[in-house]
Amino acid sequence: MRILLSNDDGVHAKGIQVLQQALSQIAEVTTVGPDRNCSGASNSLTLINPLRVQQLDNGFMAVNGTPTDCVHLAISQLLDFTPDLVVAGINHGANLGDDVLYSGTVAAATEGRHLGLPALAVSLAGRDETHFTTAAYVTVQVIKKLKSHPLPADQILNINVPAVPIEQLKGIQVTRLGRRHKAETMTSATDPWGRNIYWYGSLGPELDAGEGTDFYAIANGYASITPLQIDMTAYKSMDRLQTWLEGIRL
Repeated sequence: MRILLSNDDGVHAKGIQVLQQALSQIAEVTTVGPDRNCSGASNSLTLINPLRVQQLDNGFMAVNGTPTDCVHLAISQLLDFTPDLVVAGINHGANLGDDVLYSGTVAAATEGRHLGLPALAVSLAGRDETHFTTAAYVTVQVIKKLKSHPLPADQILNINVPAVPIEQLKGIQVTRLGRRHKAETMTSATDPWGRNIYWYGSLGPELDAGEGTDFYAIANGYASITPLQIDMTAYKSMDRLQTWLEGIRL
């Protein structure tokens, strides 16, 4: 098996290094990631400036672009083969609920699926970064299962793992995305020259975190796996919208 590995925290992040070591036990791994932290980049592309690639001493390739750039560039230009799987992570922090809309980690996996490849995103849900090996272990087990149970062509897997030792992990739950309250914590300050600057604050509190959600699984000590659809069409609303539009005369 050949795996393309990327992330949004950058090629120097601990999470991607731990995951690369774990995946190398079961596959041939090529690692292409941003040359800096690109958290929150979502599915953005670099369209104005040229992309450049630097080969690092550890074999990783660093790109001066977004996570989406990294996956697209790797598959279309850098690799002389088509990988069997795209893996993004391990993200430093959770990607739960609404987070997936902003996540560069999820976006890297999504780009792999856009290019016709099965893909999954992996995040460590917690601030204790001593337990990346737990998330890496779960990822390896899921990939082994994918060999006999391939993903549907329109889906990726979003995996979140509690930041606990592997022996404390209670299991794995298949979940739906929860929801957060809207965040209203942006703060303002001034720089040394007296100019206004602004910072995003903390994420909004949980709004929908009941049983069955990814929030609930993590809070109760389980790894969460949520299948995400790439096709965002709201099919249930199409007939209602068609009826509504019939009243418009052009």
